[in-house]
Amino acid sequence: MVNAKPLPAQLAKLPFTIYQARDLEVASKRLRAKDLRSGGRLIRQHAGMEPALAERARILATATPNAWVSHRTAAHLNGLDVPSWMDKEPLIHLSKPHGLPRVRRTGVIGHRVHVIPGEVTEIDGIPVTTPARTWLDLAHELPLRFVIAQGDQLIRVPRPGLEFRTIPYASKEELRLMIRQHPNMKGVEKARLALDEMRVGSDSFPETFLRMALLDAHLPEPELQLQLDPHNPFSPAADLGYRKHRIAVQYDGAHHRSREQQTRDNRRDEAFINAGWFYFKPNADDLADGFLQLVARIKHARRSR
Repeated sequence: MVNAKPLPAQLAKLPFTIYQARDLEVASKRLRAKDLRSGGRLIRQHAGMEPALAERARILATATPNAWVSHRTAAHLNGLDVPSWMDKEPLIHLSKPHGLPRVRRTGVIGHRVHVIPGEVTEIDGIPVTTPARTWLDLAHELPLRFVIAQGDQLIRVPRPGLEFRTIPYASKEELRLMIRQHPNMKGVEKARLALDEMRVGSDSFPETFLRMALLDAHLPEPELQLQLDPHNPFSPAADLGYRKHRIAVQYDGAHHRSREQQTRDNRRDEAFINAGWFYFKPNADDLADGFLQLVARIKHARRSR
């Protein structure tokens, strides 16, 4: 039996490649100790420890020259929402340029793609497609409404002081240029259709689906991030609504569960109600039925004004 000597601190907790171990002068026989197991070709990981998705992506990209993280895995690393059925994907997606062989290794779905400069970046040292390129890569397998909703996430304006960035991931003009640069890519036509329906101001999938439900019901385009007083930048704002009819709608999602958020929500709710607005707060149950009942209530409210 091989005795397990302490590994260098850089390798003590995370998966690593054989080459990284050699660079740190770890003996080959140490890599065969029982406290380590194979994590795939040229990769060792600690027995009894299951690395998080980001660390699996990091080590697989490190062990695969000229590859970068893409598609569903890139969506996770970029913080983009994906449908629940896609969220359970356990495999890592890696892409390589068209001129190189497709990645073939355990735990990986390989892609060969055409990529142009600027479409691959780094997140904590991991090579990964940008949010915009990730959106285009996923357009082929996502239903159109999800392509629209994910696109809304790209062009939304971050909330000052609440997020790590201050500008959108992309503008519609930038996305339109990227689509033109990849005319033969699978899903590009769907992305082009989605671009026409994307709007700045939908901050989540449910908000996008709600807006689309209103339009599908032949209601006018709603105002997004509707402020109670449009002349006061500090005025309370609802997700969307119709100012002419004094109708406001605020989706009650999971992020509204904290005590601080509930306090802010209550103050906003009271402001709209006290001002005489129709005020609707749909939730996951309304989302599940496609907002059908909510749309009927909004139509009734419009008729009553």
